[in-house]
Amino acid sequence: MNDYLLSFVLGIVEGLTEFLPVSSTAHLRISEALLGVDLGSGYWKMFSVVIQLGAILCLPIYFRKRIAGFLSTFPEGARRDRTLLTHPLSLTLIAFLFTAIPSFLLKKMIDKHLESIVLMAWALIIGGVVMWVVDVRYATGSRTTDMDQMSLGQAIWIGICQVVSAVIPGTSRSMSTIAAGQIAGMSRTAALEFSFFLSIPTMFVATGYELLNALRHKGVNAEQAIHIDTHGWALLAIGFLVSFVVAYFVVAWFMAWVRKHGFVPFAVYRIVFGAAVLVWAMRR
Repeated sequence: MNDYLLSFVLGIVEGLTEFLPVSSTAHLRISEALLGVDLGSGYWKMFSVVIQLGAILCLPIYFRKRIAGFLSTFPEGARRDRTLLTHPLSLTLIAFLFTAIPSFLLKKMIDKHLESIVLMAWALIIGGVVMWVVDVRYATGSRTTDMDQMSLGQAIWIGICQVVSAVIPGTSRSMSTIAAGQIAGMSRTAALEFSFFLSIPTMFVATGYELLNALRHKGVNAEQAIHIDTHGWALLAIGFLVSFVVAYFVVAWFMAWVRKHGFVPFAVYRIVFGAAVLVWAMRR
């Protein structure tokens, strides 16, 4: 496949899957394997980080008014019933810390499993079943219908559950946080919005860490990743821009979808796709 088309396709894959509960890591790794990308190449590992950053950047832009509202009401909140520890921004940071610290300590385990397509396939299937059961079981009776009503315990619980997605690729960060939120008594919309907010610090730090490792000649093969020619920079720019644009529209669509529908269709997709990938991987 032409390199420019490859960059365009991978940018679409990243943008489509980064915030849907279907695992962008699994889709990107599987797409790269199907398209013949050298998964051991330092450049293509760097490319994956760059297009992920493109997708993440859409969130502070899409939620700019919501973020501005939170900042203007900090720390009392819009209803004047929040504190320094229970304001939505504080809860986002607390949940992030409960994810970041264990994930950093378990980084070697994460790196070891990152390229296992079979593991990703099983994670897709099992995660789909979990999402289906949780969405049906907790579809009604939610106590928390807005981020402004969240408790400290809910934030800590969601942060801990997000560690699972960091350790086991294919689980999906958004699936883990959405399901955890629903189990903790949050509505679909509230759980999804908090998932988006939590992904901002989580993914910015994760991608920043990978880029820093490249600059320090750690992890990614920095000699290949840093010395990029004009052609390489063009591919990075295409993937970054495509990922950003696609992710922005996916976030807008997903927020509207969840207000009227549930997550079961995504659970079914995970199970079917995971089973197909497992069969394909076993035959390789």
